[in-house]
Amino acid sequence: MLAYLFVLLTIAVRFLPFAGRLSVFPHAWHFTPLAASLLFFGARGARRQMWVPVVLLAATDVVLTKFIYAYPFSWDQIVTWGWYATILWLGTGLSEKASFVRVLGAALASSVSFFLLSNFTTWAATNMYPKTFQGVLMSYAAGVPFFRGTIESDLFFSVAMFGTPVFLHALSGWLNGSSDDHIAAA
Repeated sequence: MLAYLFVLLTIAVRFLPFAGRLSVFPHAWHFTPLAASLLFFGARGARRQMWVPVVLLAATDVVLTKFIYAYPFSWDQIVTWGWYATILWLGTGLSEKASFVRVLGAALASSVSFFLLSNFTTWAATNMYPKTFQGVLMSYAAGVPFFRGTIESDLFFSVAMFGTPVFLHALSGWLNGSSDDHIAAA
């Protein structure tokens, strides 16, 4: 259930800046729970329903691209959806062994892969940068200010999401007066 709630939280956060048109920039400082929710769903979501977050996030992308940003739809968006599926798959490796270090490693891998992929496809799919090696470097340089927020949010939300079941289990034991000192890995 938490896996679905975290995906819905991600969708809500993606639309939140537009609720009152508070900001021209969506996702302040590029701080979103997107990768963390995909990692968590991959680790804790139902295997038969792994398509659900990809479809929901892809639909969200279409709405944001066409109706909020009023941008044309292009093939680079499909690459992003492939990235969603890849991060879900990466999360499946955390289903049995979701240690702190493994979660941090998966979060960092998510951040770095998104930075590399999104900036490269922006260079390849748009006319924002010259179609030269220098243009690719310009695209990556333009993405650097957003990279910090991506890393910070991926780390923060991954630890928070993977820590939530552990916290809830400990809280439940404490509220029930359990003398069991062992906290099961959630």
